[in-house]
Amino acid sequence: MYAILETGGKQYRVTPGDTLRVEKLPAEQGATIELDRVLMVSDGDTLTVGTPLVDGAKVTCTVLEQDRAKKVMALRYKAKKNVRVKRGHRQYFTRIRVDGISA
Repeated sequence: MYAILETGGKQYRVTPGDTLRVEKLPAEQGATIELDRVLMVSDGDTLTVGTPLVDGAKVTCTVLEQDRAKKVMALRYKAKKNVRVKRGHRQYFTRIRVDGISA
């Protein structure tokens, strides 16, 4: 069984037991969350595609970790103008484990 879900503006194909790194979700570490923006569900025999979402489908997940990604450096440079701007950015993320899919 697998599902396609949307969170943080991105889509993920998940099966029970998968571990994902998604955009930051407002939940504490160890909490159980339900993601209800499910676009497609397959149980092996039948494939249910939503328009755009599958009605009543949920993916149950456990929050494993709230953390920040590695630093990404951004540099803006303009030749002959003495413009150099160097910035760093660390994106927040949530690591989740998929516990179950209900359609």
